[in-house]
Amino acid sequence: MAALGIVLHLGFLAWSVFAVWQNFEVTGSRLNHGAHSYGGRWKYLTFLNQVLQTAFFGVCLLCDLLQLCLSTRNRLCSVLTRLKDCIFAVLAFPVGVFVFTSFWSLYFYDRELVYPKDLDSIIPHWLNHAMHTAILPLVLIELLACSHHYPSKKNGFAVLLVFSIAYLSWVQWVHFAADIWVYPILAKLDAVGMLVFFASSFFVILAFYCLGEWLTRLRWGSGRPSKKRRKKKSN
Repeated sequence: MAALGIVLHLGFLAWSVFAVWQNFEVTGSRLNHGAHSYGGRWKYLTFLNQVLQTAFFGVCLLCDLLQLCLSTRNRLCSVLTRLKDCIFAVLAFPVGVFVFTSFWSLYFYDRELVYPKDLDSIIPHWLNHAMHTAILPLVLIELLACSHHYPSKKNGFAVLLVFSIAYLSWVQWVHFAADIWVYPILAKLDAVGMLVFFASSFFVILAFYCLGEWLTRLRWGSGRPSKKRRKKKSN
């Protein structure tokens, strides 16, 4: 099982690194791309998600290698496994699914709100799909192939809330500092519309967190041992 995980995560990590590298190569060569404005690529949730997924699969691969070489009860293995599970549950799955769903929903409604047609001359179609499409099958395969223990909803929601507030604060700061909106849709909203948009986005990402937890339990059963079982193990 560890060997299968190594092959799987090595492939996912290689693809993620390639996608991030191509993002730098393609957008870096065109000065009219937003990557050259204030905040660079780091103001786009798509790019942040790419980096997040790359880091996540890197942790997964490291966990697989350590479990192959050391006992799964090794302290370092246990810490990395908990870290891997937390990243997947709270960030990698819900943020990845959110990027896929929100991008393509807005794209098919009116692509100018999120991905203006001018970008087609800068970003090739395959790279667009690498950034916005490929992430969905990757996180779904990860969910089906590897078991992940979810934290309590209280802790999971708290981390998601901190992440969401941090990113939205960053988006507002970019607008304040450089008078630019990260996404064209934001320029079309008034204060109330923006509040509704941000609030609804947060509840959608919370829904994807719950979806990931439900799918994980459906595939693997309850990921949290009962109190009775924990007491027996401790005895």
